[in-house]
Amino acid sequence: MTMAEYVRNAWYPAAWSRDIKRELISRRILEQDVVLYRTSTGSAAALEDACPHRLTPLSMGRLKGDTIECGYHGMTFDCRGECVRIPGQDIIPRNAQVRSYPLIESMGLVWIWMGDPALADPSAVYDLPQYHDAAWSAVEGDALGIDCHYLSLADNLCDPAHVSFVHLSTLGNTQGEDVPVHSEKRGENTLVTWRWILNAPAIPLFAQFGKFAGNVDRWHYYHYTAPSIAVIDFGSALTGTGAPEGVRAGCVQIYACHFITPVDADSCIDHWLFVKNFATDEATTKAMIEQFRIAFNEDKVILEAIHRKEKQPRARRPIRLAIDAAPTRMRQMVENRIKAEAGSARGSDATAA
Repeated sequence: MTMAEYVRNAWYPAAWSRDIKRELISRRILEQDVVLYRTSTGSAAALEDACPHRLTPLSMGRLKGDTIECGYHGMTFDCRGECVRIPGQDIIPRNAQVRSYPLIESMGLVWIWMGDPALADPSAVYDLPQYHDAAWSAVEGDALGIDCHYLSLADNLCDPAHVSFVHLSTLGNTQGEDVPVHSEKRGENTLVTWRWILNAPAIPLFAQFGKFAGNVDRWHYYHYTAPSIAVIDFGSALTGTGAPEGVRAGCVQIYACHFITPVDADSCIDHWLFVKNFATDEATTKAMIEQFRIAFNEDKVILEAIHRKEKQPRARRPIRLAIDAAPTRMRQMVENRIKAEAGSARGSDATAA
């Protein structure tokens, strides 16, 4: 996979805010190594993780104040990527610098802009209103590494149909097997896929934590924002109480947020959290986290098996089904973004020439 196959002008999760401290950590994002740390004021900083002298990873160096000292020959860089010291040499060459990356913190994550820094708009960072609503509670999950292409994970997160087969112990049951899936593109970068399962037993997660006394009407709305954000609105209400018509009083509702970091052609990271409309004690919250871990690990096992098969020679291409409409639209949206960026880059090069 080449660099041109990524949308670069977008905000990607670099790491959980909780993991960025007064120490150097390295992350690989869009096939680029980045070193991250916090300054003495508490703000996060990100630099290219390679000294311009011998390409020693700066993450192998030392944090000195708010600067990074290379661990090989001591060249020192500030959080803007400018070299501020070369031991034994007074003159600092103009090209003695590394790239710095725009960062912003939102929803418990540090987001990074890997493209043109002039286009990094803080207002474009994804934000879920319920995350900030006092009537809801947000629970941070994990950074789940998956050995597959990030768009394969995005396929999964635009696909309600798999839930009835992959997640029978947590997020699905057999009552949804034959229920049709609908999808709709909303704007250039947003896709919604959904289905309702009416008058059916609650899924195991809601049977355990929602304590429904009878059958429920259950919804799944998969909101995808290109290139790597998927937020799943799913919930249940007692059958006959009006949920399909928009009456959600007494319902149990969760937003499962998946913020994907493409690492390279063969791996990605799923930063997941969930936001729920009901309070839980600490023990119950931990139990819910474990249920989500089970479910998302089930996806991991499937996606990694698929990725291994995709890398093997095959005489026939996989077939397409009606349920593939949303993933196909999703991939077209990403491809359109990549082509648009490539066109803009060519235009800029022509203007500069």
